[in-house]
Amino acid sequence: MAEICEYPVILVHGMFGWGEGEGINRKIPYWGASSGDLVDFFRECGAKECYAASVSPISSAWDRACELYAQLTGTRVDYGKAHSQKYNHRRYGRTYEKPLFDSWSAEKKIHLIGHSFGGNTVRLLVHLLENGAKEEQEATPEDEISGLFTGGKKDWVCSVVTLCSLHNGTLAFDVCNRYHIMPVLEGTAYNYAGIVGRTRLNGKFVDFHMEEYGLSNTPGKKDALPLRSVKKQLKKTDDSIRYDMSYEGAGKLNERIEISDNVYYFSYAFNAVGKKPGSKKYKPLYISFPFLKATSTLLLYDDRRFNSQTEDRFERFANDGLVNIWSAKYPSDEPHKEYDPENIVPGIWNVMPVQQGDHGAAIGLMTDSEKTHKLYKEIYDLISFAESESR
Repeated sequence: MAEICEYPVILVHGMFGWGEGEGINRKIPYWGASSGDLVDFFRECGAKECYAASVSPISSAWDRACELYAQLTGTRVDYGKAHSQKYNHRRYGRTYEKPLFDSWSAEKKIHLIGHSFGGNTVRLLVHLLENGAKEEQEATPEDEISGLFTGGKKDWVCSVVTLCSLHNGTLAFDVCNRYHIMPVLEGTAYNYAGIVGRTRLNGKFVDFHMEEYGLSNTPGKKDALPLRSVKKQLKKTDDSIRYDMSYEGAGKLNERIEISDNVYYFSYAFNAVGKKPGSKKYKPLYISFPFLKATSTLLLYDDRRFNSQTEDRFERFANDGLVNIWSAKYPSDEPHKEYDPENIVPGIWNVMPVQQGDHGAAIGLMTDSEKTHKLYKEIYDLISFAESESR
């Protein structure tokens, strides 16, 4: 396997996450958390360039993909004319004065690594780069359409790695709805984003990137809209992380996304569930982050028949505290195979062995740094191999 990654490595955070450009990252790096900054670790492994991108922690996969593209290219965020009209929000967001790195092209591809909802985001980005968006092409004059929607960038991505991603949605959404937890979580997030996002603290701690709805100010402007009306609109829209997390929303996203035949895909699922010696019941045994023990238990026992079912049933309800194994492994409508080091090919999901640990362990939260670094060294070797094969 190759020792040096010439192509930039781009890390994309999940829900309620952040990138390296935000204040909180200096204290607690999202990528690495208590195990040490993984951006630095990738560079130590041999990556010439590695960046932790910043996108909205609570927006839809579409809006996040648009923000990621603008950040990578150093352009104004364009959510699309057709999309913004459909969901009644602003078409444009902030402007990035310079790209995250220089010369992104077919000659200088990128490696994309997404945790949790970051995996859904990077999958959509790859699809749009290659195929564009027909509805945006039909609605937008050629001289003003974003390069993200025109397609034709098939060779701009070398590899995709997802960790604990909810490719097919997550039972957590259904459970939170059933027990009326979702409105509380949503309300708290929107209130916090709406208040902090209108102050100078936005970005100094966490940047919510919610200017398309007017929930937060566009950097350099005071253009936020009345908080009550924005929250009312967000509550009804399907252009949200809430909808994309659901089985229905993830299914719609999967219908849109087509796998790219020249991109190497790798997926990691984590499992926090097991049986104690002598016990017949499954419990969340491998939890590092205390909050996830409660959520894992809730997911595990939401279906009382779980403990008498087959291994297939196990994969459907066993989870990392937030995402079920079966959803994290691969999108249900795309080709996949178990990882075989002797047969790593593009255009198909290479499904890695299930890791022991919770949702946070996948990014080094409250877990052993040696274990985290071993995992990310493996990821580095996978993407460097993909790079050597694609050159």
